Amino acid sequence: MPERFAGVSLSNTGLPTGDQPMPGAFEKWRDYSQQVPEFDAGLICNNFGRGPLTENEENAYRAPFPDDSYLAGARRFPMIVPASPDDPACEANRAAWQVLKTWDKPMLLCFSDSDPVTRGGDQAFLKLVPGTRNQPHITLQGGHFIQEEDGERWAGSVVDWMSNRS
Repeated sequence: MPERFAGVSLSNTGLPTGDQPMPGAFEKWRDYSQQVPEFDAGLICNNFGRGPLTENEENAYRAPFPDDSYLAGARRFPMIVPASPDDPACEANRAAWQVLKTWDKPMLLCFSDSDPVTRGGDQAFLKLVPGTRNQPHITLQGGHFIQEEDGERWAGSVVDWMSNRS
């Protein structure tokens, strides 16, 4: 529904169709999500203990999941990312790419430099989406959970971009 949007900003994402192999880090993440006995959202959002979060901040990420039954969606999410061409979700992503190939509304890309899964994923958007041209794209510092590692620069970039367009 492109008519609903005046512009789009993307960060650390993609629209895989299963036609290209997924990064090894994604496969490890997928396996981890299914095999780890305790799926700890706080630990995960703190880059498995290597990030900047305090114990209180980790607990805030844990709060929506009072027990394992609440984690069903979080555990399932990696399994619904289309990783092979015969995956049923591939067709929706292929259709989305067809729309994006004609998308001439502004698209701002804010990808991080160290996410082992999505790093470099901005290149497909830059190559295929006309609306990415002449936009003030930014490379953020950090991994996947960029809201924690470079959140102020990310938010500032999006706010500046939106302010300069109106």
